Amino acid sequence: MMERHATQPVDSQVFAISGIDMRVEPGRHSFEIAEEAAIAENWQREFAANPALYNGEIVLQEEIKLHGGVVEARARMSNFATLLWWRKQPQPTSGRMLVASAVPISSDGAAIVIRMAPHTANPGMVYFAAGSLDGSDLRPDGTVDVLGSMGRELFEETGLRVDDASADPVLYAVSAGARFYLFRFYRFPWTAVEMCRRVEAHMAVDPDPEINAVYSLTSADLSLHRYDRLARIILPFFFGDETNKAG
Repeated sequence: MMERHATQPVDSQVFAISGIDMRVEPGRHSFEIAEEAAIAENWQREFAANPALYNGEIVLQEEIKLHGGVVEARARMSNFATLLWWRKQPQPTSGRMLVASAVPISSDGAAIVIRMAPHTANPGMVYFAAGSLDGSDLRPDGTVDVLGSMGRELFEETGLRVDDASADPVLYAVSAGARFYLFRFYRFPWTAVEMCRRVEAHMAVDPDPEINAVYSLTSADLSLHRYDRLARIILPFFFGDETNKAG
């Protein structure tokens, strides 16, 4: 059998992938070990400023490679305090962070985005539903259900279910420094107005909503909000690609 060689994608360039294989290894994350004192000090400051933060268990990647179109990742269990400190580093000493997002598209071609509530770790940021991988995403064999996490996060934050949508066959990825993003377009059978109403209805009954606004975007709306890094990549890609716009 011919050996597959790892490739390094061009930074900030969106490309299609054929799958993802992420495995959690035992032991502590290398960044958590090296930065233990700084992580604890930073968490004290973050929690004092925002007591709503929760230092829950997360999956944090050690290494991400691309083999023959498949994203292969090694990860370890860590916590949110470690991630908060990690993402403050311009060039982290070790580790990578993978974020996966289900991108909801309305029947009339709008992208549906949400705004983070003030009590979250990213207040005021407009983005596509995404979150840290955690223990609930682990399979019995030690692999991580990344695509399942995308659907879970979308439902938890917006009330939208990927089962109600048509998933595009292509799964996309983009590397940006130490961060790695995965996303897939999900096309729903409702107009942008209808989708926003559904999300607003979910917000109204959620006892602790992570979001406080929903917007439908067209190509003319891209400069209206403070977007997170992933949304700043996905939106121009979606509206600039005639194939994606046509569905």
